[in-house]
Amino acid sequence: MKITVALVFGGKSVEHEISIISALQAAQSLDRGKYDVIPVYIAKTGEMFCGDRVGDIEAYKDIKSLIAESFPVTFARLGDRVGIIRTAPKMLQKPLLSYIDVAFPVVHGTNVEDGTAAGYFNLLGVPYVGCDVLSAALSMDKYAMKLMFRDAGIPVLDCVMCDSAELSADENGVIGRIEASLGYPVVVKPVNLGSSVGISIADCREKLSDSLAEAGSYAKRILVERAITDLTEINCSVLGNEKSARASVCERPIGTDEILSYEDKYVGGPKSSKGMASTKRVIPADIPDETAEKIRELSVRAFMSLGCCGVARCDFMIDNADGSIYMNEINSIPGSLSFYLWEPAGIKYPKLLDEMISLALERDRDGKKITYAFDTNVLSGIKLGGLKGAKGKA
Repeated sequence: MKITVALVFGGKSVEHEISIISALQAAQSLDRGKYDVIPVYIAKTGEMFCGDRVGDIEAYKDIKSLIAESFPVTFARLGDRVGIIRTAPKMLQKPLLSYIDVAFPVVHGTNVEDGTAAGYFNLLGVPYVGCDVLSAALSMDKYAMKLMFRDAGIPVLDCVMCDSAELSADENGVIGRIEASLGYPVVVKPVNLGSSVGISIADCREKLSDSLAEAGSYAKRILVERAITDLTEINCSVLGNEKSARASVCERPIGTDEILSYEDKYVGGPKSSKGMASTKRVIPADIPDETAEKIRELSVRAFMSLGCCGVARCDFMIDNADGSIYMNEINSIPGSLSFYLWEPAGIKYPKLLDEMISLALERDRDGKKITYAFDTNVLSGIKLGGLKGAKGKA
C-alpha cells in the first residue's frame, strides 16, 4: 500500500520562489511506486491550494492564473487521521480531498521554516519530515544558533546583536558599539533569513549604516559579525536525527562577490529552475583531506547539538590567513535539499527522500511512546468567579 505524502511549499517568505523550485524538484524524484504525492502550495497570503497544475513548475510563471484555476484547501484532523479538506467544495463535491500519512514541508525562510510549519503539523498530529519546532527555530535564528554552537564547543565568529528599536533610538550608539567590539570590515545579516537575503559587508561607518538599514528592512533583529577578508566557504550536508547522523561530501561554492549572494545561488539563466543545484561549485571541495574530515565532524556535531532531523546543510568559513575554521550557520531545509552533496556518496535523490520520510515516521512512532496526558479530576469541583459561559454575566 502506498504512503500518501502532502508535499507542502511556498509560504509568506522572501524565499517563497526558492521553496517552489526545491519542492517540485523533490516531487520529480519521489518514487511514485511507493508514494502518492499531493502538492500543496501555500500562497504569499497564507492560503493553501491544490489542483491539477500545482505540481507543474511552468504554472508558476503566472501564479495569479494558477491560483484562479486551483482550489483552496486546509488540513484537518478527522478522528485518528489527518486529511486535506477543500474549503469551498462545489455542488456534490466531497470536502475531503484525501487522507495523508506524512507531511513533507519543503519551505524556506521566516513564517514557515522557522518552526511554524513544524508546529502546525505537530499540532495536527501528523508525521512530518524535517526538524521539530525547537530545532527548526534555533536553526533559523542566527544568534540563538551561534550561542548553542559556542556552548557545544563549535567555533563561531564574534558578533554583536542589535534591533530596529535600538537603531531608531540611537544609531550612532549602536554603530559605536559595533566598531568598539568588532572593528571593520563586518558582515551584517538579518537574524532570521537564509539564501543570503539582506546580507552585506561594510568597511566603514557610512556603509555600516546602509547595511544596518538594509538588513533591518527584512528583520527586526540584526546580527553583525567580524568579516574574514580572505575567505573560503565550504558546505557539508548532514542526514539523520538526534540519535544518529552522517555527513555528506564537502563542497566549495563559487561566488562572484565577497560573499555568496542570492544571485550566485539561484539566478542562473536557464539553470535557475534547478535551485541550489545550479550554483557553481567544486565537489568534492578542493581542500586538504584533514580539513574536509574536520568539517564533516563539526557538521554532525552541530546537527545533533540542535536536535535536527532529516537533511540539513552546514555552512563553514575558512580564514585563509591562518587556516581557522568557523561554523557560519545550519540550514534546516536547504535549497534543493542538498541532494547534489549526497549523490557523490552513492545516495541518489529518491533514496535520500526515502530516508527523510523514514526518519519522520520513526519520530512519530517514538512520540507515541511518550505520555502526554494522565487521568485527573482537577476540573470536577472547580468554580470560577468570572464569566459563566460565553454569554454569561460576571
